[in-house]
Amino acid sequence: MRRLASALAGDDERGHVYVVEPLGPFEDDPNVTDKKLPGNPTESYRSRHPLRVVRELEQWTPHPPEDVRRMLDGLASLRERGLDVIED
Repeated sequence: MRRLASALAGDDERGHVYVVEPLGPFEDDPNVTDKKLPGNPTESYRSRHPLRVVRELEQWTPHPPEDVRRMLDGLASLRERGLDVIED
């Protein structure tokens, strides 16, 4: 998932992937884990508290461009239908 978030960040350059350490409470991201991938296999989390960047991953394999395009098209479709809601 980390590389997916980087791919969907919105610019054409190869994104950055960071290893972070939470400095406060965090939780599974309900937009991903409860709806799409129960059990949080993607390790998707969120927090309202700061994160400490431990290091940047220099080596990681990006998603193929056609997969990124398909995901971005899916997000655009959700947005058009008003379904791009982030749960609090």
